[in-house]
Amino acid sequence: MAAYTDPGTVKASRTAFEIIETLARDDGGRVTEIATELGLAKSTVHRHLTTLEDLEYVVKDGDEYRIGFRFLKLGEQTRKRTDAYQMARKKVRKVAEQTAERAQFVVEEHGKAVYVFGATGEHAVKTNSEIGKYRPLQSMAAGKAILAALPDERVEEIVRQHGLPSMTENTITDRDELYEELDAIRERGYSINDQETLLGLRAIGVPIERPDGGVFGALSVSGPTHRVQGDRLEESIPNILLGTANELELDMKYS
Repeated sequence: MAAYTDPGTVKASRTAFEIIETLARDDGGRVTEIATELGLAKSTVHRHLTTLEDLEYVVKDGDEYRIGFRFLKLGEQTRKRTDAYQMARKKVRKVAEQTAERAQFVVEEHGKAVYVFGATGEHAVKTNSEIGKYRPLQSMAAGKAILAALPDERVEEIVRQHGLPSMTENTITDRDELYEELDAIRERGYSINDQETLLGLRAIGVPIERPDGGVFGALSVSGPTHRVQGDRLEESIPNILLGTANELELDMKYS
């Protein structure tokens, strides 16, 4: 729950979305459980859930509520809002096939990284990179690639807003260290996540620029440390990603 509430926001709307996010995070819940977790009156939670059920955004099963499939439609509309996103989806699948690992397309939203597309190659391992999940930008390869492509003032704004939260003992949590890392990424053209999101997992990321020079998002490949090392870490996977990023940028520019 946010520590600061903008006086221009509508409290009832904020409460409704806090309830929705709680249902999503906990994979469902009962009125009493949600009220306790959010510090709300049971009557307030019940009214919101009844309204959301009437609008078909939540489903009631006995005395438990869960998120409905109507959200799936809304999310898919977001992913399909431009041709560029569909181009990115195809590139993610291609990279997953070429590397035999897991590939992702990530964008920055509200100062955080959010997974938009993912695809699994022949030897891909299951990770916690769920579509729609938000992560600290500096904790992941794609997120660091995006930060490296953003203006310094935007990076500063993100750091002030969200800090540098730790995901593992390897996550960058120091501002000066982050800026050194971003300089290194700009110099070599790609980022490396060395067990900074999940222990035992490495990833490589590259930024994608829009035709107007802004940051569209980032492509990344992740895999277990015993496979993503040496030449695969420093040459073969980065080259695949850099080549694919170039293709996608050209596709967006001339489509």
